[in-house]
Amino acid sequence: MIDLTADHAPEGGSLDVIAPGRSRWGKIRYVFGQSKSLTAGTILVGIFILIALFARFITTHDPSAVLVGDPLSGVSAEHWFGTDKVGSDVFSKTIAATALDLRITASAVVSALVAGVALGTIAGYYAGIVDLILLRLLEILQSIPTLLLAMMVVVAIGPGELNVVVVMAFIGMPYYARLVRAEILTKRTWEFAEAARMVGGSATRVAFRHLLPNSLSPVLAYASVNAAWVVLVTAALGFLGIGIEPGTAEWGSMIARGQTEIITGEWWVSVFPGLFVLTLTTGFYLLGDGVRDVMDPRSRK
Repeated sequence: MIDLTADHAPEGGSLDVIAPGRSRWGKIRYVFGQSKSLTAGTILVGIFILIALFARFITTHDPSAVLVGDPLSGVSAEHWFGTDKVGSDVFSKTIAATALDLRITASAVVSALVAGVALGTIAGYYAGIVDLILLRLLEILQSIPTLLLAMMVVVAIGPGELNVVVVMAFIGMPYYARLVRAEILTKRTWEFAEAARMVGGSATRVAFRHLLPNSLSPVLAYASVNAAWVVLVTAALGFLGIGIEPGTAEWGSMIARGQTEIITGEWWVSVFPGLFVLTLTTGFYLLGDGVRDVMDPRSRK
């Protein structure tokens, strides 16, 4: 029998289904115990979030200051990551860049997710000509290589944090839209959706109140992968000198400024910000794998 009073059907990835009969904290512990990737990714990303939040207290020198030490001096007790060719403290700049890159990543991912989910829900629920038009537009956008598109748009509108966020969100949005569209198309005729329509639910309510909450599992898993991509592309734009304003502490631009010093032995200028990029993207990929493992019932034993 169909329960006409149910708000929405239970999704396989919800905590109630994954860990029934446990307290809230018991469910959380159970979920993390099911995936080592989820645990490792959460720890790595959590460390970077803490660094970003307390960056001003962690830095040992002014990140924008020059000649705080001898140019290109190595790792020491005074300068934990050494100094660059203008005598700036690499550790302080790397920590300051963490806050900037994470802020760009969070803003771009959230913006792309909200816009993509809204478009995907509309396209999937209404289908027909609406779906056809939106899908063709998304396919045109996705046909352009992402890094090339990001470079073209940033060069056109100019460097800056807000511009980079807008570009990253614009490029990432179609992937969320296609994921949600596919889920909505699959579930729009399921019994719980039909029941919501039978009791007088409007199209908007059925789509966003009933169907959407049960279609977010792949979106949440993809969000972490998208975050890793944003970190890498932001660093790539900074490396090319077309992302953030010159002089701003940003991982990609720091790697670019130190690339010639690697040949002469001053490796620390580029290596430490590069390690931060590598570690954060690894954390996001592990987090995405963990979310997928937990929310996909087929991956649970």
